[in-house]
Amino acid sequence: MPPKPPRRAGSARTQRPSPDGGSAPPAAPRLEVGEADFVVLCDALKVSESVREKAWKTYESLSAADGALACNKKKKETWGVCIFIVAIDLDEVTFTFTELLKSINMSVCTFFQFLKEVDVNMDTVSTKVDSTVSRLKKKYDVLFALYHKFERTCGLIYLEQPSSEISAELSSVLVLKNYWITFLLAKGKVLQVDDDLVISFQLLLCVLDYFIKLSPPAMLKEPYKSSVSAVTVNGSARTPRRGQNRSSRTAKQLDTDTKIIEILCKEHDCNLDEVKNVYFTSFIPFLNSAGIVASNGLPEVEVILKQYDELYLKNKDIDARLFLNHDETLQPAVTACSQLERTPLKTNPDEEINIPQTPVRVAMNNIQQLIMILNSATDKPSDTLIMYFNNCTVNPKDSILKRVESFDHIFKKKFAEAVGQGWAEIGSQRYKLGVRLYYRVMESMLKSEEERLSVQNFSKLLNDNIFHTSLLACAVEVVLATYGRNASQSDSSGAETDLSFPWILNVFDLKAFDFYKVIESFIKAEPSLTREMIKHLEHCEHRIMESLAWQSGSPLFDLIKQSKEREGQTDQPEPTSTLNMPLQHNHTAADLYLSPVKSPKKKASGPPLSATSTPDAQPAVIPQTQKPQKSTSLSLFYKKVYLLAYRRLHTLFLHLLSEHPDLEPLIWTLFQHTLQNEYELMRDRHLDQIMMCSMYGICKVKNVDLRFKIIVSAYKELCNTNQETFKRVLIREEQYDSIIVFYNLVFMQRLKTNILQYASSRPPTLSPIPHIPRSPYQFSNSPRRVPAGNNIYISPLKSPYKFSDGFQSPTKMTPRSRILVSIGESFGTSEKFQKINQMLCNSEGQLKRSAEVGAAAPKPLKRLRFDIEGQDEADGSKHLPQESKFQQKLAEMTSTRTRMQKQKLNDGNDTSASEEK
Repeated sequence: MPPKPPRRAGSARTQRPSPDGGSAPPAAPRLEVGEADFVVLCDALKVSESVREKAWKTYESLSAADGALACNKKKKETWGVCIFIVAIDLDEVTFTFTELLKSINMSVCTFFQFLKEVDVNMDTVSTKVDSTVSRLKKKYDVLFALYHKFERTCGLIYLEQPSSEISAELSSVLVLKNYWITFLLAKGKVLQVDDDLVISFQLLLCVLDYFIKLSPPAMLKEPYKSSVSAVTVNGSARTPRRGQNRSSRTAKQLDTDTKIIEILCKEHDCNLDEVKNVYFTSFIPFLNSAGIVASNGLPEVEVILKQYDELYLKNKDIDARLFLNHDETLQPAVTACSQLERTPLKTNPDEEINIPQTPVRVAMNNIQQLIMILNSATDKPSDTLIMYFNNCTVNPKDSILKRVESFDHIFKKKFAEAVGQGWAEIGSQRYKLGVRLYYRVMESMLKSEEERLSVQNFSKLLNDNIFHTSLLACAVEVVLATYGRNASQSDSSGAETDLSFPWILNVFDLKAFDFYKVIESFIKAEPSLTREMIKHLEHCEHRIMESLAWQSGSPLFDLIKQSKEREGQTDQPEPTSTLNMPLQHNHTAADLYLSPVKSPKKKASGPPLSATSTPDAQPAVIPQTQKPQKSTSLSLFYKKVYLLAYRRLHTLFLHLLSEHPDLEPLIWTLFQHTLQNEYELMRDRHLDQIMMCSMYGICKVKNVDLRFKIIVSAYKELCNTNQETFKRVLIREEQYDSIIVFYNLVFMQRLKTNILQYASSRPPTLSPIPHIPRSPYQFSNSPRRVPAGNNIYISPLKSPYKFSDGFQSPTKMTPRSRILVSIGESFGTSEKFQKINQMLCNSEGQLKRSAEVGAAAPKPLKRLRFDIEGQDEADGSKHLPQESKFQQKLAEMTSTRTRMQKQKLNDGNDTSASEEK
C-alpha cells in the first residue's frame, strides 16, 4: 500500500509530547508529516521538524523510484534510513545509532546493507553520510573483533565455577562486565581513533593485567593464579588501596612485577615494551582521571557505567555494552558484513583442516613477521652504508642522519595528533622500526646499483633530498600498514584507518608523484616483504596514478609541460605506438629520481648518461646539436597509467557492454586520447571519472542505451571504488557536483568535436590495446634465480600459513613442498619438468636422438643419490663438514649440471667428427 499523503496540522492530533518530554504549546501547532507510524518513529527519536519533513520527502522519492520494491516492502526500515540520512546531512542528530537500530529492529550489518539497496538513484546518500557510515562500520568491526577475543581470553584466565570462598559479588559475569566497560571507557577517553585494532588490543591487555592483579587467586587459572599469588606473598599487589595514591601504587606494582603482562604478551604475540608504554603513558593517566576506586577487589560498576553512558550519548554511535548481552543489533548477519571467520569444528581427527585466523591474531602475526625481519637491522647506517657514503664525492652521512632525526620529531607530533597525545611514544617506536627498514632497503638498493652500473660513487643520488624522503616515507608506510590492518581488511571496499595512505605524504610533506618513484624499487630491494604488504604498496601506487599524482601542485604537470616544449615533438608524454608492447624495463629508483633520460631519435654527441644524470625538475645544459631529452619517470608513469586505465575500463566493460565488443576499442581510444591530449581534465579529478564519461559518450553517439545510473551502479561493485568518485566531481574551482553534471558542463564541452567523429564515416584512428602483463612485483611464491648459479632456480621458503579471504590459515607442508629447486632449465611447460624428472630418476634413462639424424645415443648418466651425506656417487665429491645440507645439495646439483653440459659437448664433438668422415 503506497504511503498516505502528508497530513496538515490538526488533522490527526492537536497536541502531542515534545521531544524533551513536555507538552507542545497549543498556540504553536506544527506540521505533522507522513503516516501515523512515521510520526511515532520521529517522536521516539526526538527528531526536529526540518528532519522529519525532509525525511518524508526523501521516502516519497525513494518509493516512486524505479526498482524501489525493497523500500515499499520495508516501510519502517526505510523511514529509519531516511531519518538517519537527513539528520546527518542537516547536522541535527538527536539520537544514537543504537537507538535508531532498536527503533526499526535492525542489526548493524543489515542496516548497512539496506542503506546500499535504498540508494537506487545514487543521489540519496551524500558523501557526508558515506563518511559517517564508513566510520561506524570500522568501529563496529574493531569492537566485534575485540569483544570475541576478549571473551575467549577471559575464558582462559578465569575459572567457570570458582571455589565457595569467593564472594557472590565477584561472579564471572560481574568480572566480564567490569573488564569490558572499563576498556570501552578507556578506549573512548584515551584514543582519538576508533579503528586502530592493534593499539586498541594493547589497551585491552593493560585492562586485563590491571584486573587480574585485583582478582583473588582462587578465581584464576594457571599460570595467572601462581603469578598473582606470588605478587600477594611479596606484598606488592594485595596491600590496602583506599589510603594510597593510585598513580604511585600502580606504577610501583608494574615496576616490581611484570610477570602477568609478560604472560599476556607472550600468549598474544604482543611486543612487551609497547604494551608497557601504553600502560604507563595512557592507561595509568586514564585511571587517575576517571577516579576509579576499587571496591571488593574491583572498580565500582556504577561509576564506570555512568561515565561510559555520558561518552556514548556524546558520540551518538554504537552502545558497545550490548556485546555483553549478545544483543541482536550487534550480531553479524548470515553473510556477515565484516566477514569475520570463526573456528570450525573438526569432525575427523585425521582430516586436514585450515584453522581460520581472527583479525587480532592476523594483526599480531603480521607484526611479528615484520619485527623478525628487522631484528638484525639497526637504527643507524651499517658499515656497508658508511662505505658507500665515504665513496661519494660529497659525503651524505650528516645530512641523512639529520633528516632522520628531524622527521622523528615531526612524525611523533603528527602521530600523537591523529591517535592521541598519550600515544606519542608509540608513534616514535613505530618510526624507529621504519628507520631500520629504510637503512636496510637503502643498502640493498645500492648493492644492486653497484652490480648494474659497476660504480660505487652514488653522490648525486645519496645527496638527493626527495629520494631519501620518499624512501623513508615508504619504509614508515610499510610499518604503519602492518600495524594498521584493521578488522575489515578482508572487505573488498578496502576500508581505511585514520593513519592510512596517503596520511604519510602529509606528514613528510611529500608529493605523491615523487613517492611513486620509489615503490617498485623498494619492493624489489626487500625480498622479505609479505605478499599482503606488496599488494598494499601496489595499491598505494594505483592510488597515486588514478588521482593523487594529478592534484594541483604536482610535479607531474611540470614534466608534461616540459614534454610539450620538446623541439619537434608532438604533445605525447608516451607515444601510442608503445601501448601494445610489454611493459619491460630495468629502471630503478636512481633512474627515476635522477632521470637518466631516453636518447633522442637522432644520436647526440656527448658522454653517456650515468646514474648521476640531471633530475627531471632541473633542465640540463644541452648542446645545440642535441634535442631536449625525454623524462624516463614521465614515460614510465604514463605507461603504467595506461595499463591501469585499460584494466579498469575492461573490467567495467565486461560488466556492462559484453554484448557490444566492437565498442571497447572506441571507448579506449577516446579514454586514451583524453589522458594524452586533454590531461588538464585530470587535474584534481579521478581516472575513473574520465573512464565513465568516455564510456557514456561513445554509447551516446553509437545509439547504445546506457545510462549513467547503470554505469555507476556497476562501478560501485568493482574493487577499491569509492562513491565519492561519481558523487563529488570537480566542475570548476571550489565547485563540485555529480558525474552527470561534469559530463555535460566540462567533459562534453571539451571533447564534443572528438566524440562526434566516432559517429561519422571516418572515425579517429584506434589506439592500440595495451599489453596486459602480470603484476610487475615478484610475490613470495615466485621462483628466483640463484645469482651466478648456472641457471638454478629456487622457490622461496613457503609460509606455513595460507592467505584466504583476508586471513592467514595454517597449512600442512612437507620439507619437500616448502622449498623446490630446478636445475639447468628455464621455467616453461610441464613437458620440460617431466623430462628433467625422468632424466634424474631413471638410472637407465637415455636422451635418444632422432633416427633421421642417425646419431649415436649419449652415454647413460649414473644414478644421482643424495642420501649419502657429504658425497655424491656420481662424482665422488666431498663436502666440508661445516657446510649446511642445503649448500651441499646446491653444490652437488651444480656439479651434476656441469658434467651434463660437458657430456653434451663431447657428444656434439663426436657427432661432428662422424659427419666429417
